[in-house]
Amino acid sequence: MDFLSVFASTDAWVALLTLTFLEIVLGIDNIVFISIVSSKLSPKDQPKARNIGLGLAMVFRIALLFGIKWVLSLNSVLLEVNLSWFHGKITGQSIIIFLGGLFLLYKSVTEIHHKLEGEESLKTENNKKVGLNSAIVQIALLNLVFSFDSILTAVGLVSFKEFGETGALSIMILSVIISIIIMMAFAGPVSHFVNRHPTIQILGLSFLILIGVMLLAESSHLAHVVIFEQEVGVIPKGYLYFAIFFSLAVEFINMKLRKSTKPVALKNSETIDKL
Repeated sequence: MDFLSVFASTDAWVALLTLTFLEIVLGIDNIVFISIVSSKLSPKDQPKARNIGLGLAMVFRIALLFGIKWVLSLNSVLLEVNLSWFHGKITGQSIIIFLGGLFLLYKSVTEIHHKLEGEESLKTENNKKVGLNSAIVQIALLNLVFSFDSILTAVGLVSFKEFGETGALSIMILSVIISIIIMMAFAGPVSHFVNRHPTIQILGLSFLILIGVMLLAESSHLAHVVIFEQEVGVIPKGYLYFAIFFSLAVEFINMKLRKSTKPVALKNSETIDKL
């Protein structure tokens, strides 16, 4: 099935819309991370960091889709560990996702510490300017992990048997491009909103900690890790995103109640007027 004929069927359009929606939902954590990292840059560099970060996300996802056979081959066992209390089959996928989860946990906890520390530490950090290249490297590293997670979701949703290899790849690549364009359009307003409200910054960092824990659990599940005869399971994404959206809804209600009070300014928060 070629590129044009695949979209003659209703099923292809349903798959495209569903996958695009999922890509956007799964990309929310990416936008939050990019917003928090870019907030440390000068106002003129923040849009550039956001666009480069999301552009890298699109490049990584499309590259991984073209190398989908290689991605799936990373599921082969590299090392098997058998101890009296621990069993596991280490794969390439599990290593990448595990390292990504650790990086996300480290970055989120560090950022929360920096946001809440005292004036003396604030002066020390202000002397260390975060460069655009440093921010892009951090964004690129995490984008790679999120890209693996995104592609594995896409492969599970779009059937190669139903649409053929060319048709399935066309649907997945088009959904990635559409979702990234939509996220680029909303990344600026989201970043401005996050930077303007300290409670949302802390809430966003807390979400990233949850996602880091989810990635660690997912990597352990991919490696079939068994600890004291108990296999590590995955944390359902639905539960996680429900908790995130519920917390946001509660915070929006609180913000309405506090509307007459100016929010407390955390360091590294940028005003919209400068942008």
